[in-house]
Amino acid sequence: MHKNDGVSFTSSPLKIPLSQTPAFQLTGTRHLAFQLIDSLRNRFNNVKHHSTQFNVSAQSELGVRSSTRRSPLLCFASVSLAAEKQSIGRSPLLYSAFLSLTQPDSTESTQDGHLATAGPFGEERVLVGEVLVRNKDGEELERKDLEMEALNALKACGANSALTAWEVQEDVDRIIDSGYFSSCMPVAVDSRDGIRLVFQVEPNQELRGLVCEGANVLPSKFLENAFRDGHGKVVNLKRLGQVISSINGWYMDRGIFGLVSGVDIFSGGIVRLKVAESEVNDISVRFLDRKTGEPTKGKTKPATILSQLTTKKGQVYSRLQGKRDVDAISAMSLMDVSILPQSAGDAGKVDLIMNVVECPSGRFSAGAGISSGITSDLLSGLFGSFAYSERNLFGKNQKLNVSLERGQIDSTFRINYTDPWIEGNDKQTSRTITVQNSRSSGTLVHGNQHDNSSLSIGRVTAGVEFSRPLRPKWSGTAGLFFQRAGAHDEKKNPLIKDFYGSPLTASGKLYDDMLLAKVECVYPGSGNKGSSMFIINMEQGLPVIPDWLYFNRVNARVSKSVKLGPARLLLRLSGGHVVGNFPPHEAFAIGGTNSVRGYKEGAAGSGQSYVVGSSEVSLKMLGPVEGVIFADYGHDLWSGPNVPGNPAAARNKRGSGYGYGIGIRLNSPLGLLRLEYAFNDRFAKRLHFAFGNPK
Repeated sequence: MHKNDGVSFTSSPLKIPLSQTPAFQLTGTRHLAFQLIDSLRNRFNNVKHHSTQFNVSAQSELGVRSSTRRSPLLCFASVSLAAEKQSIGRSPLLYSAFLSLTQPDSTESTQDGHLATAGPFGEERVLVGEVLVRNKDGEELERKDLEMEALNALKACGANSALTAWEVQEDVDRIIDSGYFSSCMPVAVDSRDGIRLVFQVEPNQELRGLVCEGANVLPSKFLENAFRDGHGKVVNLKRLGQVISSINGWYMDRGIFGLVSGVDIFSGGIVRLKVAESEVNDISVRFLDRKTGEPTKGKTKPATILSQLTTKKGQVYSRLQGKRDVDAISAMSLMDVSILPQSAGDAGKVDLIMNVVECPSGRFSAGAGISSGITSDLLSGLFGSFAYSERNLFGKNQKLNVSLERGQIDSTFRINYTDPWIEGNDKQTSRTITVQNSRSSGTLVHGNQHDNSSLSIGRVTAGVEFSRPLRPKWSGTAGLFFQRAGAHDEKKNPLIKDFYGSPLTASGKLYDDMLLAKVECVYPGSGNKGSSMFIINMEQGLPVIPDWLYFNRVNARVSKSVKLGPARLLLRLSGGHVVGNFPPHEAFAIGGTNSVRGYKEGAAGSGQSYVVGSSEVSLKMLGPVEGVIFADYGHDLWSGPNVPGNPAAARNKRGSGYGYGIGIRLNSPLGLLRLEYAFNDRFAKRLHFAFGNPK
C-alpha cells in the first residue's frame, strides 16, 4: 500500500449539552465537522505551498498526534458519553468528536489508478467500491440487527459511489444519530477491487439497571414503565432522549418545578438519571396598596393567609398547587392575591412572595325575598332583610354577621360569629357561635285556624357548631344548641292547643325546652350539571334536665343529574324519620314548592316519617331561559297518626299525593328564578314562584 504524502492531521473536541427544554435530542456533529473540514482544507492548502512531503506523524495544534499509512481518504469520528458529575445548569451529557482527514498531494488521480473527482466546495471525490460495518477491532458485529441499523442509516455511502469527506462525515453523523452507537470511525482501505470504506462502530451497552437521584415526587412506577421495554436491550440514545422528554413532560403537565438535569451511563449498563426538583425555601407575604401598587401595611395577619396554603417550606413547588392556594385565599373574599416564585440563594430552591391587595371587609346590605312557607298569595310571603357583616374581624379572617329578616309571617334576628379556621388546628376546623330569635309559619303542620288566622312557631336558639372537611368533596358539621320553642297566634299570644284541640307543644307547657346535638354530613358534588349531591343530618334531644325533650330526628336528601341529548334529567329523593317526645311542629310536612308541587305548603300530609321523590326534564330555550317538565310524589309512610294530636287527620290530609306540570327558569343577577304551574291528583291547580334550585 502506498504512503499518503502531504497529509496534515488536526483534532478537536465537540461538546453537545443536554437541552434544558423538554425536547431533548441527540444532534449530530455535522455543523462543527464542516468547520473542522474547512480548517483541514485551509491547512492543507497552506502546507502544500511550502512543502511537497510531510511526516505522517505530525503534531496537531491541540497536541493530538496521529499517524496513518492508509488510503487517500481517511476520516475518524467518535461521539462518546463522559460519565462525570454534573449540576443543574451545566451540560449533563458530554460528547467528543474527533475528525482527521488525509489527502494526497495530487488532485488529479489516486494511487493504483482509482479516479478522484471534484466534489462540492472543491472537495475531491474518491470512488468507493465496497462499504462495510465492523466493530472497533475491524471484526464483524456479533449482532446483525445492529449492523443493519448502521447500514440503514447510510445515505450517501454505498458500493461503487464517488464520495467526499463531507458525505462520509454526514453518514457518520447519521449512524451516531441512530442512537445505538457510542462511536463511529470510517476507515478507507485499498483493496484489489478498489477502495473499501469500513465504518468501525462501538455499540452502546445493554441496559441492566437504572438509578434515579433527586426525584422526590416522581412516581417510581412512572420510571419503571418508561424503561421497561428497554431492559436487556442496547441503550438507544434517541429513545433515552424521548424518555427524558416524557419525564420532563410529567413535571410540566403537573406544573412542578423539576427536570432531568443529568444522565450518566456506567460500565455494566447502569443508567443514572439526575433529577433536579425545586424546593420551597421561604414563603413571605407582601401587602400592596390598591391604588398605587406600593408596599403598605396590611390589616390581615400574615399567619392567617399562610394558614390557607397547602404549599409548605421544604416541599417541591408546583404551579398547580400554587393556583389552588390562590383560589383558597381568594375564597376568603378579603383580598386579591398572586404568587411570585423567585430563585433562592441555594441552588435548586425558590422563594415564594405573595403579593396581597386587601379589599374592604365591612359592609351593610339590604334585600327582599319570598318565603317558601306561603300558603295563600305571593304578598303574604314577601319579606325584607338588613344585615351588617365584618369579614375580617381582628385581622384573622373571623366573621361577624348581624341580620334581620322580617315579613308578614316569618321573621328572624340572628347574630353569627365564625372562625373559619381555629388557630392551631391542622384539620381546617371552623367554629360558629349563633344566637337567633325566629318566627316561622306553623301552618305547614297545623294549617290556619278556624277564623283563617295564622299560627306561628317562635324559637329562641343559642349554640355552637364545628365544621371541617372529612375527605375531598365531603364535609361534616357537629354542634350543640339550646332551644326554646312555642306556638303563637297573630297577636303573639302563646298557645298550647290549636282550634281542633291538637297539642302545639310536646311538654304541655307554653314552651318546650330542648338541648339539641346536631350532626350533618354533606357531599356537594362538583357543582356542575351532572354531579351528585347528598346531605344527611340528625338532631338528638338530650334530656339533661327531666323537663327537656328527648327525641331523635333524621333527614336525608340526594339528587342526580343526567344529560339526555340536548335535555337534562334531574332526579331527587328525600326522606326522614323522627321518634321520641317531639313537638308536633317537628313533624315532616309534605306538599309545596320544594316538595310536591300542585299542593299548598304541607297540604298533602304531615307525618312522623316521609319520603318525597321528584323528576324533571329541562331544556335550554333562549339565552338564560330554560323550560322544564316535572313530576313529584310524596308519602308519609302511614305515620300521620303518630304525630301528637294527629293534626293531619283533623285537617283531612291524605298523607300522600302527586303533582306534575311545566315551568320556566331564568338565571338572573338575583339568582335562579322559578315559575311553575302544577296540577295535583285532586285536580287542583297551583302556581309556584320561588328563588333558587329545588331542595
